[in-house]
Amino acid sequence: MADPDAVKFDDDPRGFRIVTIDRPGTRNAINRDVANRLREGLLSAAGPVVILASSHRAAFSSGADIKLADSERAAVSDMLYALYKEMRASRKIIIAAASGHAVGAGAQLLIASDLRIAASDLIVRFMGPGHGLAVGAWGLTSLVGRGRAVDLCLSMRPVSADEALSIGLIDRISADPLAEATDYAIAVCALDHSAVATVKRVISISSPDRALAEERAYNAAWSGAISASD
Repeated sequence: MADPDAVKFDDDPRGFRIVTIDRPGTRNAINRDVANRLREGLLSAAGPVVILASSHRAAFSSGADIKLADSERAAVSDMLYALYKEMRASRKIIIAAASGHAVGAGAQLLIASDLRIAASDLIVRFMGPGHGLAVGAWGLTSLVGRGRAVDLCLSMRPVSADEALSIGLIDRISADPLAEATDYAIAVCALDHSAVATVKRVISISSPDRALAEERAYNAAWSGAISASD
């Protein structure tokens, strides 16, 4: 039976949405319902910013639900990889507000987000090769560098919030990640939404030459529009 309450949406009148994973009894493990609701919540928001949060202080997400049959876990994993791609391609700024454990798919939701604000008790683990999988390699290099990406994927060791901040895996440590993410979202919503989306797109481009061309074209178009309105 589908569980629409596994992920809750809260549209703030100041222009952003909070998407909250709410399966505390499973440490926010991800099943098909959670994956579908995450996609709906993250991609259907009207505003320029979405905050991805957890109702369970001890776990942002423990990853794919271990109670699922192997075939269902594979299907959920495939759904999540499609979601990570859509998160990266979305025009919206996605801010993860995390505490506790972020493991496997939970860790990948972190790196698919644009900003990561975490509590001091955050523990991140990319569980993969020990289970015959590659987990997180697609997104780690741009955050932590090649050598650290290899280390985190192959050692599968837990990474504390302090270390995660020092290597660039997260962006801020906060006593109240959701409150800080909310303040950030309010500030971003006050900016020009087209410019915000362009910043995200340009930063995501791996080629500096292509990124430069994108940014130049956007700024030239903006300048032209301003001139035309004078």
